[in-house]
Amino acid sequence: MMKRIALCCALLCFAAIPASAERLITSLSSHQVLVTSSFTGIELVLFGSIERDAKTVSRKGDYNIIVTVAGPRETLVVRRKDRVLGIWTNAESRSFLNAPTYLAVLSNKPVADIAPAELLRRQGIGMYLVPRPALTSAIQSGEHDVFRDALIRLHQQRKLYVEDPAGVTFLTPNLFRATIRLPAEAPVGNYEVDVRLFADGAELARAASALEVVKVGIEQFIVNAATNHGILYGLFTTLMALATGWFASVVFRKD
Repeated sequence: MMKRIALCCALLCFAAIPASAERLITSLSSHQVLVTSSFTGIELVLFGSIERDAKTVSRKGDYNIIVTVAGPRETLVVRRKDRVLGIWTNAESRSFLNAPTYLAVLSNKPVADIAPAELLRRQGIGMYLVPRPALTSAIQSGEHDVFRDALIRLHQQRKLYVEDPAGVTFLTPNLFRATIRLPAEAPVGNYEVDVRLFADGAELARAASALEVVKVGIEQFIVNAATNHGILYGLFTTLMALATGWFASVVFRKD
C-alpha cells in the first residue's frame, strides 16, 4: 500500500513539472559548397522555425537562438615566441586535440546574455567548443587559458573563428534566419551545424544539420593524385620540372 502511495506521489510530482514542447525545424540554403581556383568565399542562409503544440507552456521571456557551425576537427598547435640572444624563436607550445578548424557562433544577442556561463561551458556551446590544450606536467594553473585565447585570436584574424551576437534575426516571434559566411580559406571537409533554442536561460530544443566543403576541378585532381598515387605523382612532377627546365634553356639559349 505504501509503495502505491509513493508511486502516486512521484507521478503527481512529475506531472507538475512543466514540459518543454517546442520543436526546431531548420533548413540550409545549400548542403554542399564547391571550391574551385576562383573561390573567394560564400554565404549560406539558415532558416528555422519554432513549432509549438498544445503542451507548450507559456514563457516569461522571448526565445533566443544560438547557431554553432564547426568545421573539420584537427590537432592545432599554438607556439609562443620568446627573444633569446636577440633572436625571436619558438619557446613553449600547446596542442589542442580535436579542435574545430572553423567555428562560427551566431546568435540573436550576446551568448552570455542567453544562458549561464556554466551551462555553456558544460554543454560546449559557442566558443566553449574550443577545447583546452592537452594537459602536460609543464602547464601551470591558468596558463592554458593564455594559449587558448591565442588560438581563438589567431583564427579570428583569419576569419576562421567568428562570433556574431547579431548573426541570427527573428523575422517573426517563431521564424528566424542566420547567415553563415565561409571565407576563402575555409577548410575542406564536413561541417556540423548545431542550432539550440533557449528561453529564460534554459535550453528547450535542439536541431542538427550538416554541410560539406569539397574541392572540384584541377585542384581536386591534384589532391587525389598526390594522395592516392604518390609515387606516380612524384615521378610526373619531376619529369615536368626537367621538361620545363630543358624548354627554358632552349628558348633563352644564347647563340
